[in-house]
Amino acid sequence: MSYEYETLKVEVAEHICTVMLHRPHRRNALNPQGYSDLEAVFRQIQEDPEVRVVVLTGCDGAFCAGEDVKEMMTGKPAPDSHARLRKPRPSMTPAAEAILACDRPIIAAVNGVAVGWGMDLSLLADMRLASAEARFASLFVKRGLITDLGGLWRLPKLVGPERAAELIFSGRMIDGAEAASLGMVLEVVPAEELMTRARVLAMSIAENPPLAVRYLKEGLRRSTWNDPEPMGSWISQTLGVLFATEDHREGVASFLEKRPPKFMGR
Repeated sequence: MSYEYETLKVEVAEHICTVMLHRPHRRNALNPQGYSDLEAVFRQIQEDPEVRVVVLTGCDGAFCAGEDVKEMMTGKPAPDSHARLRKPRPSMTPAAEAILACDRPIIAAVNGVAVGWGMDLSLLADMRLASAEARFASLFVKRGLITDLGGLWRLPKLVGPERAAELIFSGRMIDGAEAASLGMVLEVVPAEELMTRARVLAMSIAENPPLAVRYLKEGLRRSTWNDPEPMGSWISQTLGVLFATEDHREGVASFLEKRPPKFMGR
């Protein structure tokens, strides 16, 4: 099966699919095409019998710098990019839905900054390995928004609701060592060893019976995570409200203008 995407580099070898975010000029920040490519690749992986494990990473020392705020706010939006927000009951983010629906184990190899939706993206994986250069921050609150399913649905079960509250309410950045101590990542390894370690872990899974592994992943979903759809719908509905606020516009403007924000609560 062929994999060709504008914002991703994808390789399948020995039953392992490596998905690399590839927008080096923007530290792998996601634009509308990037979200679309992520959704498409995980739906394609779901249909590929050769793939047993996925390794998700970023290029050039960054995992994902969240949403490309400059392009999303000043560029031309993709057709129907916010269609889910206009529905009577909005659905969850399509890229998140595709990743969560994928029945192959997903390992996030976090090789650098993972902020905003980049942190959420890492949390949607089943396991996370971090390089010594990894940095995590939710940041949504700084833009007058709420985090997606990674922060509101996954993070509290990984680190506990109190620590999750501190991270998403403050938006502060943590390094890989702190993320490991909180239970967000399996382990921290030197940057030059990250992909080797991720591949060793992936191979230890890929050599097992693939159907059993898929059912084990479904069992974990049922026992630990449950159904993300109600939370995803609520998140989309709430974002529809928050996108229209002055505080969101101020959060974006202050970021683009590189100045401290002045939030008014409206």
